[in-house]
Amino acid sequence: MVNVTKGILVECDPAMKQFLLHLDDTEAFGRKFVIQDLGENCLFISSDILETLQDKIDDIMDRLSFPLAEK
Repeated sequence: MVNVTKGILVECDPAMKQFLLHLDDTEAFGRKFVIQDLGENCLFISSDILETLQDKIDDIMDRLSFPLAEK
């Protein structure tokens, strides 16, 4: 019997991978979303969490970035 799971392949640097695994472990979105850890810089995640995940990462990046001061 074959089991099929709909998902998205995410390729990222090791730091982002660890961040995604942390979000998955702490169930930051109310459930686990990582289906399979595929190596050093790849994860297979649930496709239905993608938009929420992108919004969360964009929000974090906005909080970490600083505007450049013009001289």
